[in-house]
Amino acid sequence: MRNKGPGAGRQSSLSVTMRRIARWLELRSFGLMPEHFSMSEAKRAAVAVALPLLLVITTGQHFLSWAIFAAFWTCLCDSPGPNTHRRFLLLLFVLCGGFITFFGAWIASWGQQVTLVAGPAIVLLCVLLPWRLANASMLSTLLAVVGVVAVGFPKAPTEAALQALAFLGGSTWAYILINWLMPIDAWVPVQQAINAVLMRLTDMSSDLVVTADRPHRDRVWHREHATHRRAVRIAIERLRTLLLRYQNEPADRLPPVIVWRDTGETLFSAMIALDHMFIFDKGRKEDRVATALAILHTLIACRTALEKNGWQDSSLEDAIESLRASCQTIQEPTLKGCLLAVEQAVRNTMSPLQKQEQLAAIIQKEARVQQPSFKVALRHALRQSVGVLAVYYVAMMLHFGYPYWATMAVVVVLQGAARQTWTRSLERIFGSLLGGLITVGFLHLVDDPITLSALVVPLAGLTIAVRSVNYTVFVAILTMLFIMVTELLQPGAGVASARMLDNTIGSLTALAAVLILWPDLGAPLSRQLEEGLKANHAYLLAVESGASDDDIMAARRAAGLASINAEIALHDLGGLLRRFHGVSDKDAQALLQLRLLAGEAAVAWHARLAQSRD
Repeated sequence: MRNKGPGAGRQSSLSVTMRRIARWLELRSFGLMPEHFSMSEAKRAAVAVALPLLLVITTGQHFLSWAIFAAFWTCLCDSPGPNTHRRFLLLLFVLCGGFITFFGAWIASWGQQVTLVAGPAIVLLCVLLPWRLANASMLSTLLAVVGVVAVGFPKAPTEAALQALAFLGGSTWAYILINWLMPIDAWVPVQQAINAVLMRLTDMSSDLVVTADRPHRDRVWHREHATHRRAVRIAIERLRTLLLRYQNEPADRLPPVIVWRDTGETLFSAMIALDHMFIFDKGRKEDRVATALAILHTLIACRTALEKNGWQDSSLEDAIESLRASCQTIQEPTLKGCLLAVEQAVRNTMSPLQKQEQLAAIIQKEARVQQPSFKVALRHALRQSVGVLAVYYVAMMLHFGYPYWATMAVVVVLQGAARQTWTRSLERIFGSLLGGLITVGFLHLVDDPITLSALVVPLAGLTIAVRSVNYTVFVAILTMLFIMVTELLQPGAGVASARMLDNTIGSLTALAAVLILWPDLGAPLSRQLEEGLKANHAYLLAVESGASDDDIMAARRAAGLASINAEIALHDLGGLLRRFHGVSDKDAQALLQLRLLAGEAAVAWHARLAQSRD
């Protein structure tokens, strides 16, 4: 086997820094996932926008600008999932979007009073879609966006029809581009999600190698306690949620990479046990470091195999040999069990076909549980509608120049719970301010239409490329894109400031709506801590009582989720005062106990695994 040092496969300093920032942000419910940057989607979106933009500029027919927005929205609507379902959702967007474009513009021409009813009504119907249609949240949001924008452009029937035809033309062009001219493998998002899990596990193991015999920073509780564990758990849950979109795929069409749904959990449990050994200096220092180093090399080999999409890669065989060699020299049961668990996990990835049918059934079962009830869907739709109505009224009173920007903000910011809406509103406001200020400065220097057109195309691609990376960055680039397109097609004073103001008002309105109408603030911190302690005790009891493997796996996941929920509760909307006054000693001890219980359970489980193998 090749001799690899601790730094083998080390990522660039920028990549490591980005993931460190991501861990800090995720604790506060702000996602940062650099692994989800997609250059192929960027190229496709740039091509999709370039053709209608060229058509508008050469013909001078500005009503065709709807083709530009339609092409961009269609690219944005292309959510992860099986090809058949993706094409169905995109086709619905093309057809329904065309009808909404006509109907919204036409009915808005009847007067402001009708607009006050029509806009919220369109939003209500669109937002109810996910109740009857699986994985349609992006579709429903974008259709609602089309509705509020169309209402913002009142037209007579003939002009409204031309506007709708422009939308159909742009969206159809993007539909053809997405599905036939520049298709992307439907399983790429899953591979990106798996890579995110592997990278976070790699960071965790690398830090343990560097720690060596020095005191572990998590021996006492601190604000960033267990940052690696939290990052890995969040990445695993994202992967599990993403796989639910493939619920209707037959087992023989599921790719081998789906075994990482369970393999990631196995590796994570081994890392928690090893982390606990480092925290309390259990076992020989040399054995702990050797175990961490062997797991680190294995994770690097897994990432290499994932990049090559070849699970019979020689690097995996080398990793297994390294794990075996390390296992033979280590006598401590827990460390030995960690190596055995990792070895079995790697073997599962190399011969995954036997698990595909079982995993397909599990995914279908979990997807049925995730389907929202009509009551929940209706409440969310009513919140959206009331928020849009409130913004319409404010826009009429204050004579906004671009009121549809504020209503768009309500639609995209308002989430099902207060925590998500709170973070999304902050990101929307900050992203709009950042993008607006950058664009204002740029437009003072450049106002040439050709230069602006040349910038719009790559900006459109970049916007789509970062949509799953970070919402603030996405909004900042999106703001730059929309301001430049507006300046290009409808030049006027104050476009950037209007965009910033409208997004701020819309975001704050969304937050007010979620706090006033059926508010869901989540359980208080005290209850989260109580549930977390209970779940982790149950996990430890399941291991010590000799429960079945399936029961232990379920208890382990429940304990991990409960622990994370308690930690994140420190930073949500209800925890603002704690940011200034700190965390009480009682809460800090409870949070520390959550992690210690999880570590003890993982240690006991892997010791049992080693003893059963012996």
